[in-house]
Amino acid sequence: MTPEEKAGIFPIFDLPMGISAKEGEATSHDGIILEVEEEYTEGPFTGMTKYPTTKMIQDMHMRHFLVRENAKIEEIAQWVNTLQKIAEESRLGILVIETSNSRNENDKAIYNSTATDSHFTEFPGTLGLAAGHQMERIKEWATIGHQEFLASNIRKGYMYMVDTATDPRWLRTYGTFGEYHPQISEIIQEVIPLYQGESLDENSIALTIKHFPGGGARENGFDPHYVEGQYNVYPTANSLQDYHLPPFQTAIDAGASSIMPYYAIPSNDKSHTPQPPFDGDFQEEIAFAYNKEFLQDLLVDRMGFKGYINTDTRVLDSMAWGAEDLARDERVARMLTAGSALVSGTNDVEIFQQAIEQGVVDEATVNKRLVENLTEHFQLGLFENPYVDITPIDQEVVAERRETAFKAHQESVVLLKNAHQALPLQIGDKKVYVELLTKEYTEEEVKQFEQKGLPSSVAAYNELLQANVRQSFPQVNFVDSYEEADQAILLMRPVSGSYFEATDDYLDLKIHKDTHINLDYVQKIRDQVEELIVDVHLDLPFILENIEPLADGLTVSFATYLEAILSVHLGEYAPTAKLPITLPANQASIAVNEQGICASPNDVPGYDKEKHMDIPYAYQDGADNRYVYGYGLTYD
Repeated sequence: MTPEEKAGIFPIFDLPMGISAKEGEATSHDGIILEVEEEYTEGPFTGMTKYPTTKMIQDMHMRHFLVRENAKIEEIAQWVNTLQKIAEESRLGILVIETSNSRNENDKAIYNSTATDSHFTEFPGTLGLAAGHQMERIKEWATIGHQEFLASNIRKGYMYMVDTATDPRWLRTYGTFGEYHPQISEIIQEVIPLYQGESLDENSIALTIKHFPGGGARENGFDPHYVEGQYNVYPTANSLQDYHLPPFQTAIDAGASSIMPYYAIPSNDKSHTPQPPFDGDFQEEIAFAYNKEFLQDLLVDRMGFKGYINTDTRVLDSMAWGAEDLARDERVARMLTAGSALVSGTNDVEIFQQAIEQGVVDEATVNKRLVENLTEHFQLGLFENPYVDITPIDQEVVAERRETAFKAHQESVVLLKNAHQALPLQIGDKKVYVELLTKEYTEEEVKQFEQKGLPSSVAAYNELLQANVRQSFPQVNFVDSYEEADQAILLMRPVSGSYFEATDDYLDLKIHKDTHINLDYVQKIRDQVEELIVDVHLDLPFILENIEPLADGLTVSFATYLEAILSVHLGEYAPTAKLPITLPANQASIAVNEQGICASPNDVPGYDKEKHMDIPYAYQDGADNRYVYGYGLTYD
């Protein structure tokens, strides 16, 4: 391989499909391939260049791409097949590996599978799967995901998160399997072989497990997507070894093809050291993608990882924490030397070529990382046959998959409170009101929803919700206003924080106007009706003290279809789920003092936090039930 060809193998970058072309933009291959060259002017790639697809494959020698479009499975398959034809025309004929984030979990306020625009079967969020804790259902979820990725010719998945959720303000809690590492390990031990097989072959989807050594150990919730959250903190003795590393060891033992390190820096000043399995202070206070101590010494040498390391997005540039003073070619060298073999979020092949040609990184290291990187291409059988047959999925199969997923949605609903057996609702001749309470849509969301023919305001969504519930539950007398109702069901989706930027203060976990729930309005409904049933969507472990006392029946859900939630409330499914995370008692339990120290340790899961506290951590309701990991009522 020439230096140019080697350089092209190291980056992985977003690649839009031809179906995303705007009017007048260049395409090739009958519109399948996008051939646009322009500057990114917004989003995480601002300042970078979007290159034509053929140029990236044939001239820049890139072979790893990430697809984000919500397209039909057969459309994606046709697109990837075409990418492979372009790649085969190159000098070495190295094939493309197309990658995607997970696609088989819902993440919106969706009524049911007929109301979503997704072309992949959507189960509840991973927290919901953990709440259901039905291992046979989890196996079905992974099996269906594998089948749909394979049919689309997406051969690599940026999934799943095995981070132990320990800091309640961490915005990415929603993507985890919760806070109990034995359960996380139990799940991932089943999921990896179902996607990859016992070893990678022509039927495998290679998984990238993330985010090593665990992203849950945040400093008061701030995330390393921005500078305020750049540190992983371990203020508690042995927390790294006791809580955060075990699921990664399970993933390694299960044969994970790739592991993704997080952006963060291990901090000596903010941690209790030594932090086993290390014997003293952390030797390298630099982001994990650059950190030989964590990648080579711990992940590879101690834990026995035999796959390759795939960095998180933009760690070469805007999130190069601890490496800011290094020139960009020095950053490349530092990452490759530390063990990283695939660098996400860049298409700057020239900086890799510069590092190689000028000897900033030695040739032996370059070749070692290339072998680690390209081995997956051979294992997946791409050199033998990189194509898939493009056949529409049988609609009976689609229906069966959606039915399976709907059961998982029902199984994800946790019953927390059931005063005077309010649930399941005894309808009789009573009138029922249903409403979704959440944040008003942004201008960008309105545009997207209007383009897709979806309701573009919360009011419009609720109009559609009223029509949907009447169709799904014809035995119930639903009314259009709470003033007419005897019973009310409020579906609450509080919203707090932003993915790519820090909040002005610590992330707000209270449910009130600032998280887009109007408590005065809720109180009016409470005063009007005989029974109030509330469901709270938990993408974060929200504090329920403003809501629980008002509710006769209280459930929580995790990216669960609204119809599934209502089927629990109306007695069509009896709840069995348990909390996958502990819910904080109040603001005092997560308060941060003037020295930046949280009342509850950032690095310890909720079920164990009180071992290190003088005040309660878990919420306790009016019946003295504590909302800790594993808690959940049934109708029995």
